[in-house]
Amino acid sequence: EKIGSVCDNLGENETGFLKLSDEQLMGQCEMETFKSSGPGGQHRNKRESAVRLKHLPTGVIAQAAEDRSQHMNRASALARLRALLALKVRRPVDLNAYSPPPELLQILPTKSTIRGSECGPQIKSNNPKFVEGMQALLDLIYAVEGSVSDASKYLGMSTGALSRLILSDDSLRGAVNELRASK
Repeated sequence: EKIGSVCDNLGENETGFLKLSDEQLMGQCEMETFKSSGPGGQHRNKRESAVRLKHLPTGVIAQAAEDRSQHMNRASALARLRALLALKVRRPVDLNAYSPPPELLQILPTKSTIRGSECGPQIKSNNPKFVEGMQALLDLIYAVEGSVSDASKYLGMSTGALSRLILSDDSLRGAVNELRASK
């Protein structure tokens, strides 16, 4: 599945998957456990500790098998699913009345003109809330047909500053490049 596909079959209220609690998001998933090569030495294949989650509304799949604990693998797979949803599910953006959402403002550099001091410190890519800002940024870049320059104008920042933000995270950089290649 290509990054940047808009979920046309989903209503506008059904694309806020990242705002759901873990339990609510799990309720939209099909979970499969399986045996996988991985840690554990002589004990590694005794239990089905690997977890694969399929998000039913979108078809996005994430899995984890790093740990011998099924619960740990489930948590890892859920975190990966959130990141994949941010990268792959595009939401509509009204460019005529565009105002960056708070989750996007939080990942912008502190020197950005549109970002007020009330946003607090800039959230970096190791923060779990970064994926929400990443999704909002990708939605904007998708709406301006992959133009980083146009997106930077909507955000009140230089193209170079936005490019540095995009390059700061490998998955974000890959998603933007794939969006730009598809346009």
